[in-house]
Amino acid sequence: MNESSLANLKSLLPEFYQAIGETLIMVGVSSAVGIIVGGLLGIWLYTTAYGQIFANRPVHRILGTLVSFMRSFPFVILMIVVMPLTRLIVGTSFGPFAASVSLSIAASFYFARLVEQNLKEVPRGVVEAAQAMGASPRTIIFKVLLSEARSGLVLSITILMIAILGESAASGLIGGGGIGNLGIRYGHQRYMADVMAAVVVLLTVMVVIIQSTGNWLSAKLNKR
Repeated sequence: MNESSLANLKSLLPEFYQAIGETLIMVGVSSAVGIIVGGLLGIWLYTTAYGQIFANRPVHRILGTLVSFMRSFPFVILMIVVMPLTRLIVGTSFGPFAASVSLSIAASFYFARLVEQNLKEVPRGVVEAAQAMGASPRTIIFKVLLSEARSGLVLSITILMIAILGESAASGLIGGGGIGNLGIRYGHQRYMADVMAAVVVLLTVMVVIIQSTGNWLSAKLNKR
């Protein structure tokens, strides 16, 4: 990297700091909403399946179809479609908090399927033993299923956060801000390859940090 590139990056440091802050807002808000809403939806999806504690085939089929449909919905189109809802919730369709609305919706349905898959990996015998001891459905869900699946759930949260980070870069296309928006405005529109390279490196470092932290925590929680 030559002196001119270093000078360009140094002059843009305030914008990099702002972009990092906006990205952290989007990832933080969307991850929190996705984990809570998606977690509840995933539990509902799992427990209404055939042979489970709240088995209900029509409900399970409707939930499964909805989750599959929303997961396959292109994110850029989703951002445009939910703009009226975004304006209603945050008062604007621009900025990191506005982008967090569409990111949260996408994250919730994405995480719901991950939760369902994690709960399916819990040995059936563990659940049956809890039922035989008279455990309530609430106890089975929170003390058995989620406890047994906690290591896998941490990895799923890690995957979720990395996916949100990637989608937050796309939110720059409609003024969502963040690191992706910085790359689009300077790296793409102004043909500043040094800025684009810095954006790629920055996103890569963030992914590595998230993945490493998730792997470490998952290993700590793994009881098997």
